[in-house]
Amino acid sequence: MKDGLKVAVIGGGSSYTPEIVEGFLLRYDKLPIKELWLVDIEEGRQKLEIVGNLAKRMIEKSGLPIQVHLTLDRKKAIEGAHFISTQMRVGLLEARKWDEHIPNQHGVIGQETTGPGGMMKALRTIPALLDICRDIEALSPDAWLLNFTNPAGMVTEAIHNYSRVKSIGLCNAPIGLQKWLTQKYETPANNIYTEFVGLNHLHWVTQVLVNGQDKLPELLDQREEYAAKNVPPSEWDPEFLQSLGALPSYYLKYFYMTDVMLQEQLEAVKSGGTRAEVVKRVEEELFELYKDPKLLEKPKQLEQRGGAYYSEAAVNVMDSLYNDKRDIQTLNVRNGNILDFLPSNACIEVNCLVTGNGPIPLPVSRIPEHVKGLIHAVKTYERLTIDAAIQGDRRLVLQALVHHPLVPSVSVAKTLMNELLEKNKAYLPAFDK
Repeated sequence: MKDGLKVAVIGGGSSYTPEIVEGFLLRYDKLPIKELWLVDIEEGRQKLEIVGNLAKRMIEKSGLPIQVHLTLDRKKAIEGAHFISTQMRVGLLEARKWDEHIPNQHGVIGQETTGPGGMMKALRTIPALLDICRDIEALSPDAWLLNFTNPAGMVTEAIHNYSRVKSIGLCNAPIGLQKWLTQKYETPANNIYTEFVGLNHLHWVTQVLVNGQDKLPELLDQREEYAAKNVPPSEWDPEFLQSLGALPSYYLKYFYMTDVMLQEQLEAVKSGGTRAEVVKRVEEELFELYKDPKLLEKPKQLEQRGGAYYSEAAVNVMDSLYNDKRDIQTLNVRNGNILDFLPSNACIEVNCLVTGNGPIPLPVSRIPEHVKGLIHAVKTYERLTIDAAIQGDRRLVLQALVHHPLVPSVSVAKTLMNELLEKNKAYLPAFDK
């Protein structure tokens, strides 16, 4: 690495790419990147050129000696890379639209990472990511794969269990909460400790220490919310929060407030379309901005896309791995014996000590007894989904749906399975056996 780092971003034509480029520029003194390769597929060629040219302008403005390469040749981008980041969307936003819309038609939550929609995204994505992993094994066996592709927990677990690639799953929710707390308490991030317990998009915060003081009771009492762009804003029930004794991820509203969230989704579809359709409009506006040759930095409008702090999360991990920083970050990693009620090879989302040899998951201080069942149920669904993706087995798809807490019955599960598999036929060749 003496001559500088090579970083490949798979899905480089994403609207998020200016985020990670900004992160690299801000952290160049710690991460001396020499080559940045942005790679995409033929369908993403135009976006890759637009966002890639913006990346080149951003780097030229910085004056830093980073070479930007745009390519459709994945192997060329991967070969010799030190870090590989994935931000893919198999089927593009059109596939996401149906992930959201079809469940809604049958009175079920439609969301890109939670429930039946998340299952379909996993079925499309896992085979594609494992194909990429085979290239990494052959061309960059020592590289770290940082996976932002959703559903991040399932995808990362599949990589851990079906490849030899060193991989870490990332999400912007933990760092987003940390940012919110720094603003709320007007103190630097290193004065705040938050303990996360659970799975990706299914976590609880069981400790919040600010300058050594326990702020969790105060946060539960005030009902203030840290929310995401892609999750409706309904408030938590105060009595429920108090009894829960932990701060739930906003994604847990789909499980704890299913009726309200479903109603909000159905109303949102009437007024503005599915979340995918909203995002598509935002992306179109962003790419019009990106085309402007006078634009030399990440535009503020990118924050509407829902990926706030994505670059910071990615660059933090690279920095800690490269420099053996041994700091604490919340990551998606192999369980081991951290959550003793889950299999050791399950992927969980917990605090980790990030060393030069990789992340070490930290023991959790407590796991509320009443959340273990939900974690176990969702992990069972996740593992069935991973197996279905690998084997192309409809029976496993049915079992995954039936055992998901948001699917009300076998009959609804069968209807969803048939409609979703049919709609995704072009992306699921394994199911044609």
